[in-house]
Amino acid sequence: MTEIIYYPDNNLKKKILSRPFSDDSSVEDAVKDIIADVRRNGDSALFRYARVLDGAKLETLLVSENEINESVQAASGELKDAIAKASENISTFHRAQIVPEVNVETSAGVRCVQRRVPVQKVGLYVPGGSAPLFSTVLMLAIPAKIAGCEEITLFTPPAKDGTINQAILYAAKVAGVDKIVKSGGAQAVAAMAYGTESISPVDKIFGPGNRYVAAAKQLVSSRVSIDMFAGPSEVMIIADDSAVPRFVAADLLSQAEHGPDSQVLLLTTSESLAIKCREEIDRQLAELSRKRELDGALRNSRIVVMENLEQAVDMANEYAPEHLIIVTENPWGIADKIKAAGSVFIGNYSPESAGDYASGTNHTLPTGGWARSQGGISTDSFCRTITYQELTREGLSNLSRTIETMALAEGLEAHCKAVRVRMEEQ
Repeated sequence: MTEIIYYPDNNLKKKILSRPFSDDSSVEDAVKDIIADVRRNGDSALFRYARVLDGAKLETLLVSENEINESVQAASGELKDAIAKASENISTFHRAQIVPEVNVETSAGVRCVQRRVPVQKVGLYVPGGSAPLFSTVLMLAIPAKIAGCEEITLFTPPAKDGTINQAILYAAKVAGVDKIVKSGGAQAVAAMAYGTESISPVDKIFGPGNRYVAAAKQLVSSRVSIDMFAGPSEVMIIADDSAVPRFVAADLLSQAEHGPDSQVLLLTTSESLAIKCREEIDRQLAELSRKRELDGALRNSRIVVMENLEQAVDMANEYAPEHLIIVTENPWGIADKIKAAGSVFIGNYSPESAGDYASGTNHTLPTGGWARSQGGISTDSFCRTITYQELTREGLSNLSRTIETMALAEGLEAHCKAVRVRMEEQ
């Protein structure tokens, strides 16, 4: 049964907002060994880890065209329609994020330009296991394609028979993935970062994963860029008496089923809503199948009764949730005060599941409080900026004294001379 906490003081609030992180030192040590092994042994290490960790005896690391074509045949018409609709909405939202070139004359004769250019080679990690996240394929590959990335390679762990989940393969084909590698875990991240005989290293790594994947991404980030820290999933709900208890409970459970280290929190100004939501959680829990994940997550979770919504906003901004659902009389008024959240869902009919699959926003979001300093995946995540400048002689002349004065004040005489020699030229 989920605990209800009534009107907590400041010390208790801090305890409520603590995340259920465990000591990952042993994970990090194991991941370092895996990365070193892949760097040293390349493809043979990936084949060995597939056999030992996934139970799969692979003949090749790359998914064949035949396997992809089989996924097209195997996918039901209903699933194809769902993926098509989700893809359309994701594409619409991410195309709207394309930023035009900046081209300005900052002063007479001085032209400055900023252009966004795509990251050339990207590696996308998609978890397999009991919940193969083919939706993540769409969330990563579609904006990568829109951005114009030249090479999109998907990495995902194989099943014991050496196959890849058919929905993942079909989503990859729809989204325009170029290559699919049968490799998961830290070893896949190592292959993305350093390459092997059959796999080219990428320029940036994207995608969520377990603790081993997260640790591997952190460890290789000195060699290759990564998207963000992606830890256990989380949702916070701010609600008053206008919320429907059955809806709120369903949203809490939808995030709790991700895994036993997930966390869900309800902040409400209504004692009656808190009690009704707890009753609904217990009722709906009995109908769901992922008991281990749900029970573990609910042990990390709380229902908190607050004195007012202002306190709830303060707690939300301190916690910086991956997902924030606001169900109040004036939800946009609350939303306007939120300064730290990965993605915000407004009103009784905006379940977090909509963002996970088909509304159009991206579901790859910062967790663990990282929403205080960064946002989720966007088209811009797959781009980098290059600036250009062009100065006429008049433009440089107008700036010459400014540049020379600043260069000499920093003790950089050659910088000053690079301007002066041009001004001396007749």
